[in-house]
Amino acid sequence: MFDKKINEFLHFLKFEKRYSTHTLTAYKQDLLQFNDYLNLSFQNVALKDISHFHLRSWFAGIKADKQTSSTINRKMSSLSTYFNFLIKQGDLLKNPVKLLHAQKLPVRLPIYLKETETEFLLDEVEFDAGFKGITDRMICELLYNTGIRRNELLQLKETDVEWSLKQLRILGKGNKERLVPLSMPILDSLKFYIHEKRKLETYNTDYLLILDSGQPLYAMYIYRIVKHYLTIATTLHKKSPHVLRHTFATHLLQNGANIVAIKDLLGHSSLAATQVYTHNTIDKLKEIHRQSHPRG
Repeated sequence: MFDKKINEFLHFLKFEKRYSTHTLTAYKQDLLQFNDYLNLSFQNVALKDISHFHLRSWFAGIKADKQTSSTINRKMSSLSTYFNFLIKQGDLLKNPVKLLHAQKLPVRLPIYLKETETEFLLDEVEFDAGFKGITDRMICELLYNTGIRRNELLQLKETDVEWSLKQLRILGKGNKERLVPLSMPILDSLKFYIHEKRKLETYNTDYLLILDSGQPLYAMYIYRIVKHYLTIATTLHKKSPHVLRHTFATHLLQNGANIVAIKDLLGHSSLAATQVYTHNTIDKLKEIHRQSHPRG
């Protein structure tokens, strides 16, 4: 049966590959959906007999339901990763997903803040009083100054700050570690934050950022805080932690940083994922040309 090792597979992804809870939930949902489809449409089909025809039939139905190309590609990735796992386990000889083609994705340009907007956010916006406000500011500062992902921010430990080397150790996707430099202002902010953290009655000694109750942060808290303060600082329609990651990368590129260096700072596995930021830079150059060239 297709579903006989789904739980074992998810356990492998969680503890061996260190996949995020969000990714694990999506993979589980995708696999169970395909399993239900097999049971309804092709009763008692053996695992070794599942072919790209079964997969193509399922994806055709998903596409007819107006699912996005990115959703279809993710489901394809979920199945392909599971089939590869079954091959390594000796339960299967080949991966039928290999005979399918991924959906072409539309190019979506990253949404980012202007430099004046980030200056306003970090220098002029008034954060809440007390430790809560200090934490909220620290969240925004780290997201913009390091380009860290929300889930990576949640997992930061105090020991990940390498004070003497002025850098932050980040554990990213696929358990890959990267180092991001820290400026003196952000280091000073971190020192002040930890000093104030020690004043709390109780606090978590492992995680770097915590709530004023002393407990670790959680994903929705970060989202709500960033959305609240970005609403004050910008009129962008999208206001999420990832906007500050996009802003980090775009500002680096606009100020002359090498695209390969930005790739490493973001923790991208390939340069293709980073090159989307060059579109914004080209648009900026076109605008400069239009405004400044005699025949622009």
